[in-house]
Amino acid sequence: MGKHIICEKPLARTGEEARGMYEAGCAAGIVNMVAFNYRRTPAVALAKRYIDEGAIGQVLNFRGTYLQDWSADPESPLSWRFQKSIAGSGALGDIGTHVLDLARYLVGEVASVNSMLRTYIPKRPTGAGGLDRLGAGRLAGTPWGIVDVDDEVSTLLRFGNGAVGSIEATRNAYGRNNFLTFELHGTEGSIVFNYERRDELQVCFADDPDDRRGFRTVHTGPAHPYGDALWPIPALGIGYGDTKIIEANDLFRAIVDGTPVSPDFGDGYQVALISDAIVASAESDAWVDVPMLDRSRAAAHAR
Repeated sequence: MGKHIICEKPLARTGEEARGMYEAGCAAGIVNMVAFNYRRTPAVALAKRYIDEGAIGQVLNFRGTYLQDWSADPESPLSWRFQKSIAGSGALGDIGTHVLDLARYLVGEVASVNSMLRTYIPKRPTGAGGLDRLGAGRLAGTPWGIVDVDDEVSTLLRFGNGAVGSIEATRNAYGRNNFLTFELHGTEGSIVFNYERRDELQVCFADDPDDRRGFRTVHTGPAHPYGDALWPIPALGIGYGDTKIIEANDLFRAIVDGTPVSPDFGDGYQVALISDAIVASAESDAWVDVPMLDRSRAAAHAR
């Protein structure tokens, strides 16, 4: 008891499970964090700065994707990631939640969703011990097991502030390795990010002269978020591991200095509520409203 916690995403399989974790964290009074590490990519944090400063005006639209191909081969092994009882969901929980976190971080709360879930490969060869090799290698001659999670999620979004958007996530997109992207359109400009080119942020501002208007590329470095921890020259490169180091640093600072930490279990709970709404929308083929976490009420209940 009393130990500070960082939990991998998603926080839980369902919103109800996430609520229990959030309330337990509040009751214990511990520092807690959910490992949505992609928001700590300097280019993503720079996009957040531009938005908060009003550089692209009012955000009108968010378009996010997370595309991978490691499970596109129908003979790649069945692992816990394809079993609802363990994983809760497939592409939605595994990678779609990362895009949901970016949507909340950059735009605001998601108010309602209209979604589709699809399972393309209904069974896969099994392996001993719930083998998880992210599609590496085939298991010839082994029994086949049932896949009961989604291979792809597509959803329309309505944000509470009036913005609209869409998200697509799949692990069955041949040729896409870690294609985590977003594009934002605002009343005064646009922002584009592609994690496979993680040192770059593309921006276009409406007040550029007509003969110079177009996307320019900003290479992140010392002048940008987390710049004091980067190489002293822009575009020397940041890797996935660096985002985890930044994440850990933020957690340690919160523990030592008492600074706020984000995303915390409340954020993880809210993402779980969005995920539940996406599942409900896919089942009903209709728009579904997303419940909003009342942090003060939930924390009081935990006490």
